[in-house]
Parts: sequence; structure tokens; C-alpha cells
Amino acid sequence: MQVLVPPEHTIMVVDDEKNIRRMLRLVLEGEGYRVREAGDALELYAELKKATVDLIILDVRLPGEDGISALEKVKAERPELSVIMVSGHASISDAVKATRLGATDFFEKPLDRERVLLAVRNALTRRVLEERNEALTGRAFDAGADEMLGQSQAMRSIKEAIAKVAPTPGRVLITGESGTGKELIARAVHLASKRSRQAFVKVNCAAIPSGLIESELFGHERGAFSGAERRKRGLFELADGGTIFMDEIGDMPLDAQVKVLRVLQTGEFTRVGGESTLTVDVRVVAATNRNLQDAVASGGFREDLYFRLNVVPLHAPPLRARAEDVPLLAGAFLARFARDNGLPRKDITPETLEIMARYRWPGNVRELRNVCERLVILGGDPITAVDLPREMEPGAPPVGFQPAGEGPPGALPDALGRAEKLSLREFRDEAERWLVEKRLREVEWNITRAAQTLGLERTNLHKKIRLLGLHRPGGLPPGEDDVGT
Repeated sequence: MQVLVPPEHTIMVVDDEKNIRRMLRLVLEGEGYRVREAGDALELYAELKKATVDLIILDVRLPGEDGISALEKVKAERPELSVIMVSGHASISDAVKATRLGATDFFEKPLDRERVLLAVRNALTRRVLEERNEALTGRAFDAGADEMLGQSQAMRSIKEAIAKVAPTPGRVLITGESGTGKELIARAVHLASKRSRQAFVKVNCAAIPSGLIESELFGHERGAFSGAERRKRGLFELADGGTIFMDEIGDMPLDAQVKVLRVLQTGEFTRVGGESTLTVDVRVVAATNRNLQDAVASGGFREDLYFRLNVVPLHAPPLRARAEDVPLLAGAFLARFARDNGLPRKDITPETLEIMARYRWPGNVRELRNVCERLVILGGDPITAVDLPREMEPGAPPVGFQPAGEGPPGALPDALGRAEKLSLREFRDEAERWLVEKRLREVEWNITRAAQTLGLERTNLHKKIRLLGLHRPGGLPPGEDDVGT
């Protein structure tokens, strides 16, 4: 893999000989690097407080505090900073000690131009790779990542779509409710793409304060704003050659949307407070649980950015739309949490799995995972219906809602009182389920009559019943005109 080291890196040359500093400045500036100088350790420490430095070339013999001591202090404060040691009177013990303290290279004077440049390129390349590896392992594959488990038609469809889009350069927009696994879909797209060996960097646009999102995405220069004590590379830069996953893209501020649009159009951006234009080759996969078309209509999301992102739309199905996957997912989660907690693996009764499969799972796979962890820690062996949360007990109403047909005729769900805790989509889904189930009960599950009262086509009502995870009470066999036909 070729890694290009940006020429805007700053190199600090520390040597008490002015001619050595001047020679190194000419060599390094000739290659496009920025150079700062210091004549001793005290000047070095002062410069490090004022400037952003990517690499230090440090002489072993300095007036006052020697270079080995300075190396130890620098690495204690800035362990990520690369340091190359040079000396006109090198000894094996100096080289060994410098290496042990974290020096990336050590060579003697007189300095050879090509060797200096090679050492500098190697040191800077190593740091770029370390940053990308941090992005790959820390940001992309964080603890708890799950495989895309499931054999339902909904999951087969999404896997087939991923197989088609992943090898292409097409941008992907993933929609779906919270907890449905949109990040897993994004990661699957990356791993099946030609960029799979490069970084997969994720950013939650809703979790970053609006004043910091541009710095997070595009980086910043030292002094760009209060607290910017050193240059920082942004996530787009770290994802160069790979994929950036922009979760909750619908919550991104409009001013940041403009910069993202520019990157998608030209591949170019500028760090906050910077002047140089940087170029990256990044595949963008975005996700949202909002209706971006509504956001465009209301002026909260740029239409041109929406069309740039929505090249290939993928929809993460809610768990209630693939209830047959619940036993498979539950088994995987129970096994994992038993292992992670150092507990023996527990069995679960078929009746318990049946109850779990019939539950609506408003929190989707995320809720299922949390329930399974609780069952591993607190449940019996085998896990039975008694161990399930109260809201999952057979016959229990959906959380926060009265069952359809109960309470005063026409009464609204009591979840209106907790509406401030729900997203618009969650509230709409809950209200729709309540109304559809109420009408079905009123006509004793006669699909034709229910469809007429709801103003729906009969086939559309069938689909909605499956989507909402509704079941005819009592497990009655299908009638002449009910959901089973």
C-alpha cells in the first residue's frame, strides 16, 4: 500500500551548530517540508509550546541538557511524536538508550542528504499508518460489533443488495429506525468493497457539537480556535483510500453540509484555520433514521447533498419485520454475553423464544441485545418466560400504550404523556400500530372491512399487518377473510 506523506508536515531541527541547522533546512524545505529550529533543549521545549511539530531531528550533544534527556522528556509528553537522533560522537550505548526511549532512527554526522530524507519519509509514513490503524481498529471495529445474522426474506434482500453495491464506487444512503443495525450494513459494504484493506472511519453527526463538527471531519490547524493547541487531522483525511461512515447525517448543521458537498464533488477540503487545499479519495456511506426528503422540504437539509448521497438507497428493516430472525439473534447474543461475563452458557426454552419472537421490539436489535445481556446475568438456567421483562409478558400491551379495544372508546394512547421522549417516527409508528390493531379488533379481523375503514387497499393492509408485527389474538386459525388468506 502506497502512503503519500503530505508535504505540509513540520520538522523541528535541534542542533547547537548553526551550519548543521541551515544545511538541514535547505534539504528539507527543498522537499516541501516546513522547518523550525532550536539550538538547545530549552529552545526545543519553547518551540513545542508554540508550534505544531510532526518530527524532530535531535542532536545527542547539546549545551546544557543533552539530547538523550530531551528525548525522554519529549516522548513522555508527546509519545506519538517521531524523533530522529543524530550525533557526531555516537556510541553504542547512546544508540541503544535512544532506541529504548522511542527514537525512530539514529545516525552519525556528517549527514548524508539521501539518508536524512529517507529517514524522515519513513518516520512520517509510520505515523500516518499508525493514525489510520487507530481509525481502523478504534473507530470502525469497536467492541460489540455483530455480524449481520438472519435468514428472513428481509435480511436476504439486504444482503443481496450489499453484494451488488459493495464492489462499485457508488455512494450509499442507509435508512432505518434506531437500533436496526445501519452501522453493520455500512461495515458490510466496506468489507465487501475494493477498499476493505483501508480504513473504515465512522462519525456520529448527532453526537458532535455543531461548533466542532467541521474540525472533527476536516481537521484544524494550531490556533484555529480556542483550545486548538496543535494541528489535528480530520476523519476525512484519516479515511483517505477507505470508507467514511457518516451516521445520523440528517442532524448535520447546514454550514458543515456545504463542506461535505464540496468533498463529494471534488475530493477537496481545507482544514479549519488552514490555507492549503487537501485532496482525498474517500467513499461515503451515510445513514439516518430521519426522512431526509421531509428535511429537504423544510430547509433543514440541502437538496444537492441529498441527491449526492442517495445514489444507492438501502433500508435496514425493523426487527418486527423479521421476527423469524429473533431466535437466531437471541442465541448468538446469549452465547456472547455468557462468554464476555465469564458465565456458563444458558439454555432458553422454546416457549420463551416464541414469546420473544412475537414481541414488537420497539428498540429493534439494540433492545434485543440489551435484554439478552440481562437474561445472561439475572436469568435462570434454562431461561424461561418468568425471566423476561414485564413488557414482554404474554398479553402485555405495547410499552406506554393501551391495547386496542381497551379503555374508553376512542381514547388516545396514554403514550401521549411521554411524547417528548419519542422521535416523530417512533410516535407515528406506535400511533399507526394502535389504530390498525383497534380497527382489526372492531371488525373481528375481517381484512376487507378493516381496509375500508382505514382507507387502504386490502393487499396494502396485509403488508402493514406483517410490518407492524400484529397477530390475531388467541392464535385462531385463518378465517375466510382474515390476515391468513
